[in-house]
Amino acid sequence: MILVLNAGSSSLKIEVFDETLTSQISGSVTNLGTAGQIKLGDTSQDVDTRDHAHALELMLVALDTAGFPLTAFTAAAHRVVHGGAILTQPARLTPPVIKAIESVIPLAPLHNPNNLAGIYALQALAPDMPQYCSFGTAFHATNSDVAVRYAIPQTHHDAGIRRYGFHGLSYANMVADFGDDLPARLLALHLGNGTSLCAIQNGKSVATSMGYSPLSGLTMGTRSGDIDGAAVLRISKSLGEDETDRMLNKNSGLKALAGDNNMKTLLERDDDEARFAVEHFCYWAARHAGSAIVAMGGVDAVAFTGGIGENAGPIRDRIMELLACFGDVPVHIIAADEEKQIARGALTVIAEGR
Repeated sequence: MILVLNAGSSSLKIEVFDETLTSQISGSVTNLGTAGQIKLGDTSQDVDTRDHAHALELMLVALDTAGFPLTAFTAAAHRVVHGGAILTQPARLTPPVIKAIESVIPLAPLHNPNNLAGIYALQALAPDMPQYCSFGTAFHATNSDVAVRYAIPQTHHDAGIRRYGFHGLSYANMVADFGDDLPARLLALHLGNGTSLCAIQNGKSVATSMGYSPLSGLTMGTRSGDIDGAAVLRISKSLGEDETDRMLNKNSGLKALAGDNNMKTLLERDDDEARFAVEHFCYWAARHAGSAIVAMGGVDAVAFTGGIGENAGPIRDRIMELLACFGDVPVHIIAADEEKQIARGALTVIAEGR
């Protein structure tokens, strides 16, 4: 069995998969560093945690009680948000790989340190357990140079300022889910609080909407999506760098347009702000979709995933209305399952002996 860990800034999520990629149990520890809760299967309990290491200790005890002792696991597998340009496929967590993950922290300062905290914690608690990782950026490593390059001086490009793309684990799982039925030119939309889309041609990413960071691209729950760099510079002069970052990532998007980033609530509301926010979300998804379709030279099918993509029929319908100019194409709904893809990556590396 594979123990999958996803360490966030204030949470630790786990899921256990067997060798057929069937989920056995899942759980989480929330509100790390304060009064939180541990959930595992159908049980929950209030807990106080100090940090990721303490949260993992509590989770391992809970797993043992539920019949999943540490000795039951063949390996552990972690989600790492950013692999930069060097970590482009699942890997075993050797010292050089860990050092490489540490080296790209400047590209994901809010995410990679938390992912590493989970890795360090399990290393300390189970030093003999093989550990593996999969990267949220890796699926987009097949994008061409012209697709990832910003038109900026070479020195800045060499310093890592380029398009990377995110939600790669979700898109990779989508490709695996289609199997032999994968359309040759698939427009894939991951719609949740974070939103992006990807042009998938013959199973490979050729273009994606997110870029250097998860901020760019479509309108999101609390992120602005694309915004002119000059506008960001002007806002930064007024608010300062940190507050501008907070505004663009935490207080923009649907939240800025309608005061709420819950799409279900917005669809239920009957007011102009909510209707405008929903239309903004769909319009910009379709605008970016047109660009992705050009990158593939056409489109054979559209697939939606993520909380909004899977559950909000009116959003899917409106986006497809806006894309009607490209013809009548099949629409698929694929369940998002990044944890399953992380387990799949670990099993692949184990099978290949890497």
